Amino acid sequence: MTKDEKAAEAALAELSRRFPTLRWDFRPDPVGGRTELISQWLGDPEEEVMLCAFTGDHIDERFHRQDFFFINFAYHGTYEALSARYSNRVTLEEGDCYIGQPYSGYAMKKSGPDPVSIVGILIQKEAFLREYLAPISEDPVLLRFFLEPMKNRYADEFIKLSLPRCSPIWNLLRIMMTEYVGGNLCSQKILKSLTLTILLYIIRSYHEEQEKAVKPTLTESLLQYIALHSDSLTLQSMADHFGYHPVYLSRLLVKLTEKTFSELLLDSRMRKAKLFLENTPLSNEKIAELLGYKNASNFYRAYKSYYGTTPRVTKAA
Repeated sequence: MTKDEKAAEAALAELSRRFPTLRWDFRPDPVGGRTELISQWLGDPEEEVMLCAFTGDHIDERFHRQDFFFINFAYHGTYEALSARYSNRVTLEEGDCYIGQPYSGYAMKKSGPDPVSIVGILIQKEAFLREYLAPISEDPVLLRFFLEPMKNRYADEFIKLSLPRCSPIWNLLRIMMTEYVGGNLCSQKILKSLTLTILLYIIRSYHEEQEKAVKPTLTESLLQYIALHSDSLTLQSMADHFGYHPVYLSRLLVKLTEKTFSELLLDSRMRKAKLFLENTPLSNEKIAELLGYKNASNFYRAYKSYYGTTPRVTKAA
């Protein structure tokens, strides 16, 4: 075992020791008027990213919801997560991760002789929207997943991924554990940067799993590429990626979708714009930047022409 691996194991042991002392403050939902218990932020209020860990052979959490985003990793061993949406237990084997939205129902369950280590990255909701929305906005499916709780308080969606041991995510997670336990100067800045890197790797892994499950058609591949790169895409760059001549690609898109490249690009941008306006407090200037517009005026005109209404009216609705 290397020095860094020993430091990570020591950090895991310390996080596990702290686990029972965290602010396990379950309260009835003060806003929704429902009976489910809500777990408040477990760390210090000034922390925007925190880590926690459980190690042992038995855990029977109360079913609850939480007011933050979280990514739980089956670091060693296997455990089960009780999911509200499917009303059953989801098995998390070693190497899996479970991504939960704010207010999604959840409970960790484990019993038996074999110990398990579960490591969680917790992110305050406001910090998530401020720090991590831009990279996630490239993917409309993931964007909808992370923004849905802003509109539907009890969305109850989750993402489960299997991460190979060769994934850089595991090294990054070990670095995060060591950094969090050490609590040195600039730790929060470092943790937030590492969280962003892990999220980007998770996005990549998510797409790889989706492609393995169902091989997309050519039309789906082209539309997905537009959606993923709509903030900076040109016909030339897309043609280069797929190995086509721009003129051929232009004609192919019309043949397959009955829309031009410019129309498809606008469709993608406007769908994302509507999600931002309906689910976030972002300004028109920030939304324009995320969508790839040079200024807010261009975004405003495009939105009004496309939807027949203004961004302000959509946000106020």
